[in-house]
Formats: sequence, structure tokens, C-alpha cells
Amino acid sequence: MRSAAFPFATKPSIKVGNDKLLPYIYRTATVRAEVLIADPKRGERLLPELTIEGIPHSNHHIHEIVRRQSQKNSFSRKYALRRPDFHPMFLEEAYERCKIICAEYAKTFYLGTRLMTEERQKAIWAIYVWCRRTDELVDGPNAICISPAALDRWEERTEDIFNGRPYDMLDAALTDTVCKFPLDIKPFKDMIKGMRMDMWKNRYATFHELYQYCYYVAGTVGLMSVPVMGIAPESPISSQIIYDAALYLGIGNQLTNILRDVGEDAQRGRIYLPQDELAQFGLCDEDVFSRKVTDGWREFMKKQIRRARFYFNQAEEGASQLDKASRWPVWSSLMIYRQILDAVEENDYDNLTKRAYVGRTKKLLTLPRAYTRALSVSHLAFQ
Repeated sequence: MRSAAFPFATKPSIKVGNDKLLPYIYRTATVRAEVLIADPKRGERLLPELTIEGIPHSNHHIHEIVRRQSQKNSFSRKYALRRPDFHPMFLEEAYERCKIICAEYAKTFYLGTRLMTEERQKAIWAIYVWCRRTDELVDGPNAICISPAALDRWEERTEDIFNGRPYDMLDAALTDTVCKFPLDIKPFKDMIKGMRMDMWKNRYATFHELYQYCYYVAGTVGLMSVPVMGIAPESPISSQIIYDAALYLGIGNQLTNILRDVGEDAQRGRIYLPQDELAQFGLCDEDVFSRKVTDGWREFMKKQIRRARFYFNQAEEGASQLDKASRWPVWSSLMIYRQILDAVEENDYDNLTKRAYVGRTKKLLTLPRAYTRALSVSHLAFQ
């Protein structure tokens, strides 16, 4: 299952482990960010509360991540004396490679980043590349050869990136990024947890379970992105609300990916749908594998689409409160992913034999509308 690491991305094949750095390129740093994890013994819940509609509406205990990533001065002091001493030309090439990868595999998203400041562009490209490389480990052409031990090594390598010890040039771009922006390592580690889930879990009993998976593989991207995109100085709402909105956008994107890819995932023996909700509509795994669109399936899909739209609606307020130069790619994601849901409906809810998609022309026509939305700081709700 391809995660919604960033919108508009097709599957890249990015080499992991090449371009190993020479020792003289950087000096070692030894700093590492830590985040407290919710402890059930203290009465904290690892999963969010459910509303009456059965839709999690909580921040997934990200308060600590928000607090740490909001301490810009603290992060600056922490990294000031430990930043790897990269040669400027080496660092320029590292970011250029990230730019090329983003431009090739996430064309529309890349276009949206071009309005951002140069420093923010580079940081977003570096984060994008790390997310795609992480996703490639379990969903790329060599995924069949990947073991849990490989993910252990990737997690250690990510810790090295945050500790100022990058392995290759692409890692170096992210190391430089975490020195410039208050990025916490917890969302990165949580994404790796999502990749681990894909190695052994192919059924989800409840939406509660599926929500956690969506947080790991996609909601985390929102948490990574906010410190880089920045919050508008004039924003009247709290950072927590903006982070919640970023998380919800990731959840909405991933739910949309799941609904778009039901047929393809079924061919691989995977069903990323709540089993209990399938049963509510008289459905089971065999109905998915049979690839027959029934009235029961249509009603089930209506509920799933309604839920995904709920998360996009929740994401809007935060999208309108980001730094003005950073809003365009976010609004583009919101609007284009909504159109994927529209396409599922237009296909009469047949996502078992058809793949809903938004054509290139329609995407390009959406960009000016997204840009118009991005110009306003105020909350604008879709009707």
C-alpha cells in the first residue's frame, strides 16, 4: 500500500545506500531529539477518542511533538555547535538531487513548492525524498527482499541523520534541514512503524486500527511539514490546531489512497478497510475479492468517502493559517485529493475494477483555484 507521504507522487525507485560520504565532508554531531510516548499505565490513550459517528477526532497525542517543534530558539541553540561542517558545493548538490527527484516523481506538488522561500523549498524536498525512500523499502521493486532487520537499520540510519552523521548525499540534505528547522525525530520514527505494519498486517478490524495506520504512514508527514512551511505570523489560532489540521490532511489523503486502490490492493491479498464496517453492510473479504459492485458495496463506499471528506474539512483551517508562501501546495493537495473521491463516485463506486484518478489537465486547471484559496488567511470552508 503506497503511503500518502506527499501528494501527487508516483512510485520512484530511489537507490538507498549509494553515494556514501567521504569522512572529510562533515564532522560528527551527537544530538538526538526525543519525544515522550503515551503511557497507558498513566491513563493516557494511544488511540484517539471516537465521536458518535465513529470518526476519530483527536490529535493522536501529538502535544509533545508540537511543543518541541515550536521551540525554535531551543532547537537553534542545540544544533548551533553540532551542525556538520558540509562543504557548500556538496550541500548545494545534495539539495539539487532532492529537487530533481521531487520534480520527477511529484510534479504537481513540486510546482506548488516553487512559491516557497528557497530555504523552505530545499527542506521540503529533503523531507519528501526521505519519505519516498522509506516507503520504497516496503512498497518498492525490491520490497520482497526487505526484512524487519532492514527497517531496523533504516531507523538507526535516521537517528544518525538527526545526530549529524548522514550516510549519503540525500541523507546529508535532511541532516542540514533538521539543523535549520525544529524537526523532531518522532514523526520520522512513527512513519517507519507504519512500514513495519505493512510487513505483517493486511487486515484492520476497526477504523480505530486503520486510523493508527493512516497516522503512521501519512499523518506524520503533516507533522514533519509544519515547522518548514511555517505558520502565518498573523494567525489567530493556536499552533496545536494547525498541527491537528496538518495531521488530518495526511489522514484524509491516505484514506483517499485506500479507497482509490481497493482493487489493486485486493489483488495483493490486502484489504485496508474496517472489517466491522464491511460486516455492517453485509460484506466480507470475499465480496472484495470477487470485484462485484453491489448496492451494499455502494452504501459502504458512501460512508468511507464521507469520512475522508470529514478529514479534509478539518484540514482546511490549518491550511489557511500556514505562511502565505507555503499554502499553495497544501491547498492543491486538498482540492485534488477531493477530486479523486469525486472520481470514485463518478465511477458508480466501482473501485474494485476501476482506478479513480484526476487527469493531468484537470490537475493543472485546479492549481489556479488552489492559488486563489492560498491567498487568504481566513478560514474558507468548502460547500
